[in-house]
Amino acid sequence: MKSYIQEQIQTYQEKNKQTARLLIKCPDKRGIVSAVTQFLHKNEANIIESNQYTTDPQDGRFFMRIEFESPHLPEAEATFREGFQPIAEQFDMSWDLTGAYDIKKTAIFVSKELHCLRELLLEWQSGDVITDIKLVVSNHEDCRELVESFNLPFYHIPANKNIRKQVEEQQLSLLEEYDIDLIVLARYMQILTPEFVAEQPFKIINIHHSFLPAFIGANPHKRAYERGVKLIGATSHYVTNDLDEGPIIEQDIMRVDHRDNVDDLKKMGRSIERSVLARAVKWHLEDRLIVHKNKTIVFK
Repeated sequence: MKSYIQEQIQTYQEKNKQTARLLIKCPDKRGIVSAVTQFLHKNEANIIESNQYTTDPQDGRFFMRIEFESPHLPEAEATFREGFQPIAEQFDMSWDLTGAYDIKKTAIFVSKELHCLRELLLEWQSGDVITDIKLVVSNHEDCRELVESFNLPFYHIPANKNIRKQVEEQQLSLLEEYDIDLIVLARYMQILTPEFVAEQPFKIINIHHSFLPAFIGANPHKRAYERGVKLIGATSHYVTNDLDEGPIIEQDIMRVDHRDNVDDLKKMGRSIERSVLARAVKWHLEDRLIVHKNKTIVFK
């Protein structure tokens, strides 16, 4: 199965071997778009997709995502970076250039509930999520058979708050060994330490089983039921040191009523979680997200 998936990835790389994405955030000024597009034109690049957004005048920030093709890529990527640097300095830009051909390496962390893991693996298998899943880490054995059926490395690392430091040392060692670009917490029910999060800034995506900021923390469905909510939802967000308060990437909801019990809410919630997490991961992998303060700009 993995060889088939690798073939899909190689086909994608071949199709996009001359495609790159430029992400920009900077103070809003006149001339930004002109300078960027003239630079691309000068370097024989053809713009495939362009999106931009400007905040309100008080904040005054400009955001842009451009996807382009160039006959000089990927060989001239370093030259592109060097040539763009004077423009970035002129407009005080934070920016990043990534090749669509440079497939990101992903690690998935999971505990006992496997619905989000299954969704990600199926999306990966179908070619709808383009990434190189390098490993799956779990504090339980429940998903070993599923993971190994996809011919992926599985690491069982028991975890609890008393051994958290030792556990994270093992995890960080694996992330370094596999050169991981993205960590997906697919219902990984352990709190990460500030030291772990600091090692992976805005590279950890979590799914929370409620429509944040409501019902932060554990047992949100029970608390939602007791509150008599009429809508339930799920939230995917980047992980920060503030529990469940990182920049939100994607959310969705489903209507419920008084006839639905806690188990009904959990069942419906799992359905929402699967799709919300998959979309967030896909957008990150396609470089469609820019973090600003505690928000995300999402160029869909």
